[in-house]
Order: sequence, then C-alpha cells, then structure tokens
Amino acid sequence: MFWDVHTHMVPSGDDGVRTEEDGLALCREAAERGTSVLFATPHVWPHFELSEAREEAVRAAHARMAPRAAEFGLDLRLGFELTPAPALLETDLRRFRLGGLPAVLMELPFDGPLGLAMRLAEEIEAAGLTPVIAHPERADEVIDDPGQARAFAGRGWLLQVNATSLLGRHGRGPRRTGWRLVEEGLASVMGSDGHRPARPPFLDEAYEAVRARMGEEAAGDLFGAAALQRLESLAPAEPPS
Repeated sequence: MFWDVHTHMVPSGDDGVRTEEDGLALCREAAERGTSVLFATPHVWPHFELSEAREEAVRAAHARMAPRAAEFGLDLRLGFELTPAPALLETDLRRFRLGGLPAVLMELPFDGPLGLAMRLAEEIEAAGLTPVIAHPERADEVIDDPGQARAFAGRGWLLQVNATSLLGRHGRGPRRTGWRLVEEGLASVMGSDGHRPARPPFLDEAYEAVRARMGEEAAGDLFGAAALQRLESLAPAEPPS
C-alpha cells in the first residue's frame, strides 16, 4: 500500500542502521504496518562520499537483504540521498538513481542558502532524471518562504515530505510547513526518513492523519507515491558507463 521513498535501512556507514539484521527487523515491522515498497537511501555527504568501495559494500548488502525482505512482502529497493556538494556537479548523477526509476533523491540544507541545491537539482534534470526534493519542510529557507517550494514543484520536481514532520517530531516550523505543502497539493511523495529503532521507517500514523484531514483518495495518492509510479512507467535513463 505505502511507498516509502526515503529510509536508511541498508547499512552504509552513515547514521542509519548498523547491521543488515537491524534493517530487516525494521523493514518487517514497516511491512506489517502497510509499507509495500521501501527505498533504502544511504547518505552521500560532502564529508562522506560514495567511494567505489563503499558503493560496492552497500550494493552487496542490499543484494543480500532484498530477497529476505521479499519473503515478508516488502519490495526493498536501493537509491541514495544526496546532500548538495560542488563535487556532485561533476559526477554522473545516474549513479544515484532511486532503484530503476529515472529519479534522484536530494535533500535541501537545513540552514543557509539554497543556491547549490538548485544547481544540483538542475544537473539531475539535465541528466534526464527527476529531482525528488527530500524534506523541504525542514529547510529554514522554505519554512521562512514556502514560495520556494512552490517554485520547485512548478518545475516538475517532486517534493518529499517526512511523515515525522507531519506528526510534529521535528518541531513547529517543519510541521506547519509540511502540512501546508500537503494541503496545497505540492507534496508528491512521502518518506519516513527512518534511521534506527528510535526513528523507525513507519508511515501508517501519518497516513491516518492525512486521510482524516484530506480524505482517502488524496492520502492514497500521496502515500502510494502515484507520482513515482508514473515515473516507473517511463523508459529508464541509461545507466552510467
């Protein structure tokens, strides 16, 4: 039922799960709570890049975990979450696709200007991919001026709101802004941004909150990632050579 486009359920050395068993335990509970497709999106930080060795280890971990997740009904896919950095502007961004989708998940900085993020999103688009903007409601610039999020959506970029923001777990500003993006129809997909047992990859509570406020059809489109399913129907971008 739910598509969770943003989690850290494959160990990668970042601040997500430490072991495959930890990730699978949380994935199992997410499936029991209604998630059918879950993307593991390890961080690619300016200070923690995706080296060849790290990428090989992440992909190997995912390859071991995915068939085990399928046994309890979860489609575990692999992508990455990019934090804008100048080096990424010179990188083949198709390397970071969300599973087989022609899309890349990219977060906005929590504080400071959005210029570099805009440039990276434009480079993602120039590579024939759709930028998926992670948790814009948590960026100070968007909290202060939600019109910036409208501009992103107006370019056809997908806005991913965190379930935890709607539930108030990141404070008043992100909660208010997250609900505004959802109610104005600017949010396209949801993510748990689940990291660990204290911050799990669950969407059901936020789904019920959106369904109660906006109705079952609107909640279903958002949590079922109708926008991503439309992308899935498109021919995938060519992988990097």
